[in-house]
Amino acid sequence: MTELPQSAGDKTAEEVTRACADEAVRIIMDRYGRSEEVLAKGRGNFLTETDLAVHNAVLDILRVEYPDHRVLSEEGSKDATDRQSGWLWVVDPIDGTHNYSQGVPHFCFTIALCFDGEPVLGLTRAPVTGEEFFARKGGGLLVNREPASVSASPSLAESVLGVDLGYDDERAAKLISLLAGVWPGVQAVRVMGSAALGFAYAACGRFDIYVHHFLYPWDSAAGILIVREGGGLALDRDGGPATIRSDAIIAGSPGAVQDFLRFSPDVARR
Repeated sequence: MTELPQSAGDKTAEEVTRACADEAVRIIMDRYGRSEEVLAKGRGNFLTETDLAVHNAVLDILRVEYPDHRVLSEEGSKDATDRQSGWLWVVDPIDGTHNYSQGVPHFCFTIALCFDGEPVLGLTRAPVTGEEFFARKGGGLLVNREPASVSASPSLAESVLGVDLGYDDERAAKLISLLAGVWPGVQAVRVMGSAALGFAYAACGRFDIYVHHFLYPWDSAAGILIVREGGGLALDRDGGPATIRSDAIIAGSPGAVQDFLRFSPDVARR
């Protein structure tokens, strides 16, 4: 397994990651269901006071434990820019903010530690259910601290397909067209509203395949590692290995992912 750095407080990276998740979940669940201001960053893209509270709390932990590490967070900390070298934490305080703000219990906190642009530690925690999806490079996938893996689905026809549409109307329309062309050649289609949970579900076989065509690093950094450590594929729009900078990813069972790319490469890879 990849050797991870001890923190300034002599904690392991796993301990710090879980401390961040514990604090995030505490803040989220203390506020969940309460009325609060919801700001629109764009159509379907929202920000709440809780997003900012979690962001600040997690950054406080990381600054104390790893003062020399860079942090890339959806809510305001973009100091990582495009530099790929060294240690980088990637954080989404609430992935699925629209669900959270509407009282839909499908959202999560997600965090990843990357080295030279590659995720080496990833955790996604669903506050309402308490479920945790965790992976360390070379250590396999743990769901609620028990080993888990992708499904054995060999094809798209035998798969549950998870998708999310993102915030790019043109790409979303192409994905909708693809779904119309696929149907009824899959077992079911799920649109859930949280990319990080989509990857987590694909990693442990709840989805056989998950597709998203409008991603940021904080959506996918933990998910890429979680899927791969579950024995799955995480590919970009061109069919190559996905990275945290890939804006489109197809992930899940190797057989289902490859079949998806064969089914309609002209749409799947745009």
